[in-house]
Amino acid sequence: MLVYLAKLLVNKFFIFNIFLSLTFRIIFVLLSSFFIALYIGKPLIKYLKKIQISQIVRNDGPKTHFSKRGTPTMGGLIVFFSIIFSILLFGVLDNIYTWFVLFILITHGIIGFIDDYSKISKRNSNGLNAYWKYFWQSLTSLLVIFTIYNFEKNTQATQLVIPFLKETTPQLGILYIFIAYFVIVGTSNAVNLTDGLDGLAIMPTVFISAAFALIAWLTSNVNFANNLNIPFLPNAIELIIICTAIVGSGLGFLWFNSYPAQIFMGDIGSLSLGGTLGTIAVLLRQELLLIIMGGVFVIETISVILQVFSFKIRKKRIFLMTPIHHHYELKGLPEPFITTRFWIVSLILVFIGLLILKIRWYD
Repeated sequence: MLVYLAKLLVNKFFIFNIFLSLTFRIIFVLLSSFFIALYIGKPLIKYLKKIQISQIVRNDGPKTHFSKRGTPTMGGLIVFFSIIFSILLFGVLDNIYTWFVLFILITHGIIGFIDDYSKISKRNSNGLNAYWKYFWQSLTSLLVIFTIYNFEKNTQATQLVIPFLKETTPQLGILYIFIAYFVIVGTSNAVNLTDGLDGLAIMPTVFISAAFALIAWLTSNVNFANNLNIPFLPNAIELIIICTAIVGSGLGFLWFNSYPAQIFMGDIGSLSLGGTLGTIAVLLRQELLLIIMGGVFVIETISVILQVFSFKIRKKRIFLMTPIHHHYELKGLPEPFITTRFWIVSLILVFIGLLILKIRWYD
């Protein structure tokens, strides 16, 4: 919005040139999303308490979570609106990548909202029927994937960047659709599973978004893209703004979600943020790098899968409880201890992911 205004007025007022600067937009989108989150956070918490929109705590979960009953949920609204507003304010809205990401963010946010509302109205932790949840996630994700595929079919849409292998970038063809679907829907649900402790899911999301902002900058620069042998994607420049907005809003949300949390993210936040990260990875052709940098989300998901298979086949549990962060809780580790350790692991994995790009550079 401000970019269009600046283009109209820059010839008359030189000062509007600043709104066309990428550096300016990066800094201000981060600050605006952060302060918008702070601004709406406190009154939202107060309102949700008033109408009794509170977290449904599992009866079979760690007993330490019983004290969380009554804490407002749907805090993802803070992240949801601060990201959207800051992108509309500082983003270039004729960039198709912006709308791909916003579509997933909004649709998955709506799915998450319905899921949260179902839990609250039913007064249990089951929420939206799993069939319908995955159906709508799949439908919205496939709409975006097919659009991306058709929009960029003559460029490098189906190219897969393989970590460590500089010269190996196979064209996936129709297989691209399946991989992209797995990444978007899988990441959405992986973040949802991880969101079980105060601040646990939001910081890995912030770390990965910051890394993707850097990768988007490299990808949108023809010289860096050629040196790294990654696809040159001019439209990726606006993903920098989107990723920076996620960082700012995530930090603003953490202000209220850090232990002991004043508000929980809920599915409206975790599903939309996870789907957004997956979409950004698909647009940047960095699906495999997301698996590495998002290792915490991967581990949480795998722990659930292993637990289910083990119980069905062997009638025995591998972990005391899944996702795995609950296993450590039942082992007696304090919640802030677990969360902080997961943050550290996530940050290290993000650095490893960025290092892989450097290694490919010198391959």
